[in-house]
Parts: sequence; C-alpha cells; structure tokens
Amino acid sequence: RVGAATRELLPGAINNALARLPIGKPMRWGARDIAFVRPVHWVVLMYGDTHVPGEILGMVTGLLTRGHRFHHPEPLRVTTSAGYVDLLRGARVLADPAERRASIRSQVEVEALRVGGIAHLPDALLDEVSNLTEWPQAIACSFERDFLRVPQEALMTTMVVNQRFIPVCDAQGRLTEHFIGIANIESRDRAEIRRGYERVIRPRFADARFFFEQDLKSPLMAHRDALSRMTFQQRLGSLWDKSLRVAELARTIAGRVGVDAARAAHAASLSRMDLATRMVGEFPELQGTMGGRYAAEQGEPDDVAQALGDFYAPRASGDPIARTRLGQVLGVADRADTLAAFFAIGQKPSGSKDPFSLRRGALGLARTLIEAELPLNLDGLLREAVEQITGGGFDARAVAESLREFIIERLRGYYTEQGIAQDRFNAVASVRPPTLLDFDRRLRALDAFARQPEAASLAAAHKRIGNLLRKAGEPIRDGVDPNLLEQGPESVLAAALALSIDATAARVAAHDYLGALTGLAPLQQPVDEFFDGVMVMSDDPALRANRLALLAQLRRAFLTIADIAELDLAS
Repeated sequence: RVGAATRELLPGAINNALARLPIGKPMRWGARDIAFVRPVHWVVLMYGDTHVPGEILGMVTGLLTRGHRFHHPEPLRVTTSAGYVDLLRGARVLADPAERRASIRSQVEVEALRVGGIAHLPDALLDEVSNLTEWPQAIACSFERDFLRVPQEALMTTMVVNQRFIPVCDAQGRLTEHFIGIANIESRDRAEIRRGYERVIRPRFADARFFFEQDLKSPLMAHRDALSRMTFQQRLGSLWDKSLRVAELARTIAGRVGVDAARAAHAASLSRMDLATRMVGEFPELQGTMGGRYAAEQGEPDDVAQALGDFYAPRASGDPIARTRLGQVLGVADRADTLAAFFAIGQKPSGSKDPFSLRRGALGLARTLIEAELPLNLDGLLREAVEQITGGGFDARAVAESLREFIIERLRGYYTEQGIAQDRFNAVASVRPPTLLDFDRRLRALDAFARQPEAASLAAAHKRIGNLLRKAGEPIRDGVDPNLLEQGPESVLAAALALSIDATAARVAAHDYLGALTGLAPLQQPVDEFFDGVMVMSDDPALRANRLALLAQLRRAFLTIADIAELDLAS
C-alpha cells in the first residue's frame, strides 16, 4: 500500500478522533449540521511550523487564533507550533492544562492561607475548575457564620457541585466561613467579584438550612410510608421492600461477626429513610451522609448513626471502606441484596453497560469483606441474598454461582493494581477458597512463595502430575500401599510427603499459607528424583496404581492452598 504525507492525513485523522469522543449532549450552532461539545469559531492546524490546510468540524483551518475575550480579543497569528503556548500566555490565556492546574492550586493555597485555613480542593474539582477558565484568578470570600449550624457536608456539596467554589477548612477538617471562587478575569475591582460570589451562595445556603431544620422535625422512621411508595425496581418492589430484605440479611451477617443482630437490623431498616428527606431530595449526593447526621441529631446510638453515614463506602475507587463493624455489616448486606436482586431478574451488566453500577457494588462488597477481615462464607452469603428475592422464575443456585464468578472477576483488577500477577490469581481462584478473606491470605502467600527458587520446579512438577492423572485412564485410589513402594526415589518421596502433609495441615488450619507452601518446598528434590528414576505408568497394574495414588496425594497436598500448576514461572 502506498503511503501518504502526514499533512494530508492529519485533517481526516483529527475529524475521526473528534467523532469518537464520548460527548453526552453535543450541541449545534448557527445553521450548521455539525455537532460538538461547544461551538467552534476557528481552528489552527500546524505540523511543525507549517500550516496544514483542511477542514475540522466544518471550519477551514488557518493561522489566526485569539486571546482572552476581554483582556486580548484581537486576532493573533501563530507562526510556530513551539511558540503557541507562550503566544497565548501573553494574551492572558493559559493554554497548557498542567500550567493552568498548577496556577489554580498555587493561588488557592495562598488565598486559603491568607484567611487562616486549608483549601478543600480534590483533584476532580481542580480538573473541573481548570477546564472552565483560561486566565484563572482565585478570590477568597466568606459567608455568615450562622450557616455553619447546617451540616458541613450539605454546605460543601452546594459550594462544589452547584457553584464550583472551593471550601476552606480548619486544621481539623471542619468547614470555616470562608470559600474561594475562581474568576476567569483579572479584574480591577476584585471586591465586586467577591460580593457577587457571596451573593450567589447565600440563597443556596438558606435553602440547605431550611431543609435541615424541616427534616429534623420528623424522625427517620416517619418516612417509612414515603419509602414504600418509592420504587426500587419495578420487579423488585419498593425501597422499603429492599430495606426489609437488607435488614434480614444484616441480622444474619451480624450474628456471624460479633455484631448485635437486633441493632444491625434496626440500622438497616433506617438506612434509606433519608432518601425521603428534603435535603437529599435537593442534594442526592448526600444520601447516607444525611441519614447518619439525622440519626445522631435524633438520639440514635452512636454506632447506628455512624453506620448510616458510612455504609455506602467505598463510594468510588480508592475510597476507604466503612469505618465501623456495624457499617461494614450494613454495607455488605446492602450490596449483596442489590447484586442478588438484579442478577435474579437477569439485569447483570453487559459489555460496557452497567446502569445499576453493579461492578462498583461487587468490588465494594469484595473490598469490605477483605479489608474488614470479615470471615463470611461467600457462597453462603450469596445464596441467602438470592433466596430472599421473591417472584420466582429463576434458579437460585445458578444465580448465586453466576454472581460469585462476577465478584471474583472484579477482584482481578483490584489485585493487578497491587502488582499481583494473573497466574497467581488464577491459581488461588481455581481452589475456590470459602471466604474472600481466605482468598486474600492465600493469594498473598502464593505471591511470596512464587519468588522462591523451588517454586518453578514444583509448579512444573505439579503440572506434570496433573497431566499424568488426567491421562491415566483408570480410577485413582485414595491410599498408598507402603508395601508396594520400591526402595529409592519412590520410598523417599513417600516418606517426605508423609512428613509434609501433617505439617501442612496444621499450618493451613492456622491460615499460615506461606508457612504451608514453604513447608512443601523441600519436596522439590524428592519429586525431581522420583520423575528421573521411576516409571509411573508401569506395566505392573499394582505398581502403577500405587504410584498414581502417591502422585494424587502429592497433588492434594498442594491443592489445599492453591493450584500451583497455574503458575507461569518458566522465565
């Protein structure tokens, strides 16, 4: 195929790339049929220092750009691509996103320090603000201290979500009466911009105060009827129906992990009541948070209030799990019910579609079980959750098994991010540890063992044993007849294995999986000598059966921890 000059290919490549951008609501402008995230008024396209003629999003490319619409609205001629950023900086536009972010962060820190606080500037907010400005200018503002009686989460949410303002907190993380706005203009009258920002935020804060005060007039349980009229999912009943299922599941789980079962059921019954409050109706991001706050204000026990505020954790990747045992129990019960319910009605994720965030829920469930060290049998938990779903028409056992596989698959990425290879993961997954806590312990032990020099040889031998047993074509008996063991490598392996099995069983019972695997490592030499000096598939049926039984016993010793045949240690 004949190649083409880069300059000839660029316009088409750029248009193709722009067409594939995931823009939720593209807009059209003027009489044009072309749609994009925002109107396009001009396009500069250069390759090196040479102008590339063409058409991008319906606009003919040129060499003229513009600076800030107030500070430098006149056209600018781009002569070199290398000088583009400096050219625009002189026209009050920070074209480099990294430079814009750094400028905002630096200015915000200075302004926060000036008013005696610390800026609350998460990366997501910094990204958003930096993409809304060209020449950012941070301006410290304030509001009446009386508003601080409202839960700070509500005030911070309206600042960040509705206005893209940056809250200022004290050293203990408590909201102060200060915030920072990011203007897109270097004004001669900063005080006027400050007054404008302060004027904008007061009605939002007044609304939040009103919602909070009104919500406190009714106990959480008073919202039960409202919750029973809110649909969770058409085939799965109301949000109150879901709360009842979660309460029953939480009661069961609590009894297994040393949490008061009655209190767990009570917390679960309150867990979604805040969805019917005015505050959460206005600020959906505060569900859970406000439930915990209202519970505390209305005299619920501290652990119940904390659990209500915590059980949605982790809300996003990288967030910590719930802090309290009760919150962890509630979070596990709630996620297990949601997953079981949607899998039971055939609404599991497909491809990139996951409208009910089940992948995130599955990982949150798995992380809580592992990081909170909850020794809950995964199969049992999922079966109990599925069996609570009414309506029938599905095989509960099959649904629970499908759900188990779904959760295990979510863990692949979790461990990959921690540097654990897929072959280790597969080796542990194949033996189906009963709990995810046990899964985690086995996996970390196997990852450490795989770095030992004996691991590669034992993995290869284990794989060879598996192949021999599969190809034997005859039943493998359970026991080894010591009278049929020949002196030499065969009897040496049998003796070494007998010693290792007892020691391994004790270590596995104590969850000392690295110790168990290390205890099996001395078998490397006897195994290698056995394969070098013994014909397993002997013509003598009795000898052959005994040797196969010996190898099966060796295989079972390793399978009590992981299937090390899955390890890829050849390199």
